[in-house]
Amino acid sequence: MTAFARFPARLQQAIVSSLGWTSLRPVQEMAGEALLDGKNAVVLAPTAGGKTEAAMFPALANLVEREPEGVGVLYIAPIKALLNNQEGRLGSYAEMVGLRRFVWHGDVTDQAKRKFVREPAEILMTTPESLEVMIVSPKYPVQRLFNDLRLVIIDEVHALAGTDRGAHLMSVVERLAPSSQNDIQRVGLSATVGNPGQILAWLAGSSRREGVVVDPPKIPAKRDLFVGLHDSVAGLAVEAAGRASGKKSLFFCQSRSLTESVAERMRGRSIDVFVHHSSVSLEERRAAEERFAHGTNACIVCTSTLELGIDVGDLDLVFQANAPSSVSSFMQRMGRTGRRAGTVANTTFFCEDPEAVLQVVALIELAREGWVERVAQQGRCWPVLVHQILAMTLQYGAISAERCWEQLAKTPDFGSITRTEFDEIVEHMKEQDFLFEAGGLLSMGQKAERAYGKKNFMELYAVFSSPVLYRVVTGAGRDLGSLEQDFVDRLVEQMSSFLLGGRAWTVERVSHGDRAVVVREAPAGVKPSWGGFIPQLLGFELCQRMKRVLTESVRYPYVDARGMQHIEEKREDLGDLLRRPGHAVQVDGSVARWWTFAGGRVNHTLKYGFEVAEGWKVVADNFQLRIEGDGIGHESVRGTIARMSSPAFWDAPDMRQAVLARLPGYRLSKFQDCLPERFALEVIENFLLDVAGTVRWLAA
Repeated sequence: MTAFARFPARLQQAIVSSLGWTSLRPVQEMAGEALLDGKNAVVLAPTAGGKTEAAMFPALANLVEREPEGVGVLYIAPIKALLNNQEGRLGSYAEMVGLRRFVWHGDVTDQAKRKFVREPAEILMTTPESLEVMIVSPKYPVQRLFNDLRLVIIDEVHALAGTDRGAHLMSVVERLAPSSQNDIQRVGLSATVGNPGQILAWLAGSSRREGVVVDPPKIPAKRDLFVGLHDSVAGLAVEAAGRASGKKSLFFCQSRSLTESVAERMRGRSIDVFVHHSSVSLEERRAAEERFAHGTNACIVCTSTLELGIDVGDLDLVFQANAPSSVSSFMQRMGRTGRRAGTVANTTFFCEDPEAVLQVVALIELAREGWVERVAQQGRCWPVLVHQILAMTLQYGAISAERCWEQLAKTPDFGSITRTEFDEIVEHMKEQDFLFEAGGLLSMGQKAERAYGKKNFMELYAVFSSPVLYRVVTGAGRDLGSLEQDFVDRLVEQMSSFLLGGRAWTVERVSHGDRAVVVREAPAGVKPSWGGFIPQLLGFELCQRMKRVLTESVRYPYVDARGMQHIEEKREDLGDLLRRPGHAVQVDGSVARWWTFAGGRVNHTLKYGFEVAEGWKVVADNFQLRIEGDGIGHESVRGTIARMSSPAFWDAPDMRQAVLARLPGYRLSKFQDCLPERFALEVIENFLLDVAGTVRWLAA
């Protein structure tokens, strides 16, 4: 019997009459079988491949057969924009079988929320952070609302798994689970992930249900790809405007500064150009989405804000400036096209940086080989553990360390943290006044209230580092967007200019008291750099594939003549060295270069190994190490490499302490301040280094 045949008659009739469907897609049939059988699942299908319906139809079947008391299905999206985008779709599916859905996030009015609490909808759509607010606030009767919760659907699960946000979500789900009388079924939806089985285990958490990965056979499809190398941003913007004319396109850039620069240069070339990134005001972003959706000669220049499945209508083209950092991002972005019958998924890469051509080719070739990144697993997510301790003191007013540990230990992302280490964290937080203990119960300390209690604890609910933002306004009070404080600190009144919303602005004055930058339009802008100092770390497999490009003689038909010329020049320069057996080390006097192509984390691990073992000065990027110092030669460098290939080299206590002492003080989470120094250093170590991967590669 098919999954469709197992649906209640009311749902079958609604699908046929309301949607005009006569059958389900393979992914919907397979997911339907699994979910109707009560299994947890990770459902894989390309963008616009029917994943949402694959989860929602069985969920509706469950609700139709036996209406829940309160919320029966929880749909969680990683970002509010995706939530808003799916609101109408899920609402129409619910209505066609006589059910309701409600969207809950920070922009929803208190009046609407109070009405929902009085009469809960069967389907609740929210984000991880908004779900936390609901659980913690005494205003909301969580036990009553979620007493019959049956299913949690997590959209774009690959964007959460292996991250602090994913750890936070799983902890919140586990804290919510005791409110339900059911073993809550969990479903993750993703277009592309390299280790779905492990994601399934992570998603299951404390659930005792069986699990299954739903991954229907992929149908080979034509892809239209082109990689071009340009002399400048201006040159690539002109060509992009020409290609985009008369069509609808998205143009992805890797930074806000490049987004602004490209948009500025595309304007005035007979195409409507919009800008979409996190520092553009919400009103401007929504206006861009709305006008774009109803236009036919328009391009949105954006960062990753439009990578997740936000629907901006039928797209003709996807452009990419330089290279995304992963195969997963490339596939997500390309998947925005080719959805209409008779159209082909496509991406045109405009590279201003010659090195980006090499990276793009490696990404494309890995995708053609069927490879995609594995989502990292973590078991010692210290910043989120601290956050959850504080959140639980807020939720309960006061809570024992025992009860806190009992709840948090169920979360996979804390699975490698011992009870002794947990107790050490609690003692440290008490000593530093982040926690206060009375009568054996923990409550929030004054230091935590000062740090995270502003605006009714919004700093606590926003789990991830939220930089201080300054509003950018015109003299007439028009809101243009926002800037981060570290950028504002470098501005000079009446002199500095910057780009925002695709236009150049000159600073009139900075009001630190109001956190506002007042600006006027400028005819041209000097563009200071945005962003921080934390490096972009490319993965090991991607860098190794780039090395293969340089050691082979393949010509890529999708790369233009200038791009291929650059690849040939790099092959001429490094090909022979990289093809030799052993390590590709060049020595010139007291300087050695080791071309590893091992990625950022492995190379930074090697950097600190050399510095501690030999006292040499080392600069590392994703592809090489530049080593300088006394006594450098082929033998000494290779001798140290041989020592570093043994786990014993790294396991020595003095070695690890010396490496940790050299780590830069990156602030990767606002909750690092609550951690003992050794755990705060471990957070940075886990971001920057990969000892196990380094040893594995060296010993291969």
